[in-house]
Amino acid sequence: MRRTARLLTGTALAVGAVGSVVAPAYGDEGGGLKLGPASVVPGGEVTVRTDACRNGAAAGDASAVGAGDFTMAPGTGDERAAGRFRVPPSAQPGTYEIVATCAEGGRRVTGDLVVTLTATRGQVHPRGSVKTGVGGTNGRDPVQTAAGVAALAVAAAGGTWLLHRRARGDGI
Repeated sequence: MRRTARLLTGTALAVGAVGSVVAPAYGDEGGGLKLGPASVVPGGEVTVRTDACRNGAAAGDASAVGAGDFTMAPGTGDERAAGRFRVPPSAQPGTYEIVATCAEGGRRVTGDLVVTLTATRGQVHPRGSVKTGVGGTNGRDPVQTAAGVAALAVAAAGGTWLLHRRARGDGI
């Protein structure tokens, strides 16, 4: 029983290790569509990029959101095909699939576009102090700092005194 469990566990680990190495070689080599921005308001412009199309040309389809067809031409940098389209002002909020079909080989790649009613802003950084009740991070108060140091000193002195009495055998 134990030998069978070890054999099965070893086999599963070997298959997992080989799968993690081999899968990227045979997987989706170009990835999908890169949409920028991935979330847009109606009337906004979206840039579409992909490195899945070898010759850099593709036919884009944004009819799911109501924008129709658009062309993708060889791009700059790592992307092999790039294009853009405008989301119609009448588009409803939701997630829409944008499709591109490579001119060479007919490979089909997709990406999701989120249409929202409000524009997304950059990352929001918190401001102010944390409201934690007693204490907090509002700054240094010398009186509270002194009281804390005094409490720690009393606790350390009391602990040392108790340990010293216990070591001498004074009945504690």
